[in-house]
Amino acid sequence: MEFQFLGTASGTPSKRRNVTALALRSLGASRAARHWVLVDCGEGTQHRILRTPWSLNDLAAIFITHMHGDHCYGLPGLLASAGMMDRTAPLVLVGPGPLRPFVEGVMATTGLALPFELDFVEVTRLADADPLPDLRVTATPLSHRMPSWAYSFMEKEVERRLDTAKLDAGGIARGAAWGELQHGWEVTLPDGRVLRPRDWLLPGRKPRKVIVGGDNDRPDLLIDQARDAEVLIHEATYTEAVLRKVGPGPQHSSARMTAQAAAAAGVPNLVLTHFSPRYQDGEGTPSIREVEDEARAAYDGELFLARDFDRYQLDRQGRLALQE
Repeated sequence: MEFQFLGTASGTPSKRRNVTALALRSLGASRAARHWVLVDCGEGTQHRILRTPWSLNDLAAIFITHMHGDHCYGLPGLLASAGMMDRTAPLVLVGPGPLRPFVEGVMATTGLALPFELDFVEVTRLADADPLPDLRVTATPLSHRMPSWAYSFMEKEVERRLDTAKLDAGGIARGAAWGELQHGWEVTLPDGRVLRPRDWLLPGRKPRKVIVGGDNDRPDLLIDQARDAEVLIHEATYTEAVLRKVGPGPQHSSARMTAQAAAAAGVPNLVLTHFSPRYQDGEGTPSIREVEDEARAAYDGELFLARDFDRYQLDRQGRLALQE
């Protein structure tokens, strides 16, 4: 699995960070899968995509965590551009109930006609929709000023190796039958025996799971969901000191709160994002290093602070690495 940040700022963009958007795909067992999904679509997301290999014609679905503008204002422009690029395949839009009237209202008031269908899925009905062929997606309600959700993406299938010792013991000669079983096909041998793949394949590895959270002032709500995840991507808008000054009104998490929840869940990889523009990436004050130091004090797993265009690879053993 891989994902790339297209925006990592909260509220407003800065010179270094755009507002929230994330591209993600499973790659498939053969790494040949091209389709991908977008989680949130803040203003300017389509400009960020132009600087990456992601293609709007391969976009399978867009998942909106909540309806604050820094997470959805880029959606109408992206849809319009996809239409002008001659996209024809239907596009799934998953999100809170107001997502559909928001999009349809913009289309009606601006005369936007798309050459492809939009398949709206209300987030509370996601379990019945099954919108992706390769990933099972679940939604977890969060705590924010308006309804907000986290999306968990888990592989539906994993590759399995042949149990060669069992095949040899069963007198099944190496050859075409082995290849067909490896591909998941049922085989009928010349002696009439029927071989079913599930009987001749070793147990598969654990399916990988990535959680992408929306805005949330209670990261503990994701502890149960994160216990079997390899990666938690979650906001760390403030440090504790700044959060105390800002107060509870904005309903965002501090780095320490998120790190403590990740530690409680035992999730091995934590990626922080959605930083207040007040935090400077250089030597200014306050510095993004303060966010990192606060998180590291509460979490001893693999910690990453996202930057725009950072691209991550999650290997089959659950190891997360930042790609060069």
